[in-house]
Amino acid sequence: MNFMQEFMRKENLFKNLNSLKNLAVRFVLVLALAYAASLIVSSDAVFANEAPEAAHAEAEGVDESQPVGSPAPKLTAESYPKLKGVNSRVTVWIVAQLHLFFAAFVLAVPIFVLVIELIGVLTGDKRYDNMAREFIKISMTAFSFTATLGGILLFCLVIFYPDFTTYSLNIFKPIMLVYAFLFFAESVCLYIYYYGWDALGEGFGKWVHLTIGLLLNVAGMTIMVLANSWATFMMAPSGVTADGAFLGDVWAVVKGPLWNPLNLHRFIANIAYGGSIVAAYTAYRFLTAKTKEEKAHYDWMGYTATFIAVIGLLPLPFAGYWLTAEMYTYSQQMGITLMGGIFAWLFIIQAVCIGGIFLGTNYYLWLGMGRMKGADRYKPAIKYMAVVLVASFLVWFTPHTIIMTGAEMKALGGAHHPTLGVLGVMSAKNTAVNLMILTTFLAFLLFLRSGKTTAVSWKTAGNAAVVALFVAGTANIIILGVYGYFIPANIRIGLSVPQVFTTLFIIVLASAIDFFMYRGQPEAGPTQWGKMPVRSQYALFLVAFSFTWLMGLMGYARSGIRTHWHVYTIFRDYSPGAFTPTLGYAAKIVTVTTLIFFVMVVFIFWLDNLSRKKSAATGTAK
Repeated sequence: MNFMQEFMRKENLFKNLNSLKNLAVRFVLVLALAYAASLIVSSDAVFANEAPEAAHAEAEGVDESQPVGSPAPKLTAESYPKLKGVNSRVTVWIVAQLHLFFAAFVLAVPIFVLVIELIGVLTGDKRYDNMAREFIKISMTAFSFTATLGGILLFCLVIFYPDFTTYSLNIFKPIMLVYAFLFFAESVCLYIYYYGWDALGEGFGKWVHLTIGLLLNVAGMTIMVLANSWATFMMAPSGVTADGAFLGDVWAVVKGPLWNPLNLHRFIANIAYGGSIVAAYTAYRFLTAKTKEEKAHYDWMGYTATFIAVIGLLPLPFAGYWLTAEMYTYSQQMGITLMGGIFAWLFIIQAVCIGGIFLGTNYYLWLGMGRMKGADRYKPAIKYMAVVLVASFLVWFTPHTIIMTGAEMKALGGAHHPTLGVLGVMSAKNTAVNLMILTTFLAFLLFLRSGKTTAVSWKTAGNAAVVALFVAGTANIIILGVYGYFIPANIRIGLSVPQVFTTLFIIVLASAIDFFMYRGQPEAGPTQWGKMPVRSQYALFLVAFSFTWLMGLMGYARSGIRTHWHVYTIFRDYSPGAFTPTLGYAAKIVTVTTLIFFVMVVFIFWLDNLSRKKSAATGTAK
């Protein structure tokens, strides 16, 4: 051990190695391509529009008449083991959701930690390196929780749902082996990445450290997309016959019609969610800070974490829309069940959660302008942005149909409110969502402009172009929304596509204009880090809690739309819990799960604080 420590401290080993350094840079580029490849969607899956029956038989090059697996078993209520006093469905539900909460966090943190560390290397600013190290530190305990909960989940599935587990393992056997290897590789990379931070902190060693971080992310992303294939197979099975017999091509099973949409949605959601949890950590550290320097440090970290969360938040609704559209394409019955059936009111609750996320994020951004000199010129716009946000929020969670008694319906004159009923259709809701996203982006843009000045010759033209983009884009979104009331419903749904592209066009082009307008320009004055009011930190807690509760709610929806099927239409669920829970019942389970998660998160924060006190006492703090 002493020899290894001495070996790692030998800085002269890294001298005069230009050729190796060039090789390492090429190695990083190759790994970057591999990382990108893990995210590239398969064209076959992107354009898979087949119906459920066709998807079952999808297995290119495989003789459907000669399946290599047995059909899905036909079970009865007696096929499911029971433990006295234990509700098997609720147990698996809570454990699985806790596992997903932590998995989303530990998969997201290494992604932006790697980016932050690279920024530190390229700029030479050690603050970024220290921030990246602190972020990865809090994910270490979370990684242990993720692995432990994954093991508990596997035990629960084996105990309570043995036939389903056996059936799934027989199909995904090759994937399970790869998954186990990748989990081991991810663990090794994570521990070397964290504990080797000092030893690989300078020169060529830093590039080695970044390469290890890249490997960590490649393993983590691959684990995510493999695990997603299990979930999408249960929702939209492929590579099997109509009775569930495996056709022999595991790739046909993996690349089901919902796989890529879910991959994209979870990747973006993980970034936003991970940023919100890290922001909650910085809020906790800000509120417990004892010195001005500590407050300034965690205020800056909170700003960075919020920046990350907003980057993930803005495109997230569009990824969700793609996933939902693919569900409709795969099975209209599933789509109607999700949006127009028993889960319709779930999306009203979803609107409240997302509204809380948008309002909390905007509130933090508005308060954040106060720490920057020169931000006063933008503050008058805040009240108008608040009006647009609140109005759009109210439209978004206005229901189309209201649950009423016969007497109430008679008094109202029908199933729809005569005035507010028009706000419940998708034309109004799509318009409201896009306006909320644009308003949040505008707040983010003004937040980034605060404290900066620009003297470029085309400043006036650039500002005019940005204003024109927002005015014309907003008008186009509203006009398309109003036009939707005058055309049939099957055509109206298509108007959401130009609305989405309008929003994305504004975000991309306005960002590009601002980047070139303010690049290399001087600041109006030093940013007053640590001057944020206390209430701003509670806004970060609100965003993190809303994100977590929303993830639990949508997990219930994603699982519930299978109704009484383990694997949709091919493997029937006859367990005592094979019913669709009511919204009230599901909300209680999700709330309990969310509270358990945050108790565990607070425990992680407490452990971090405890280790800091011990390090400070021994003089070994980093």
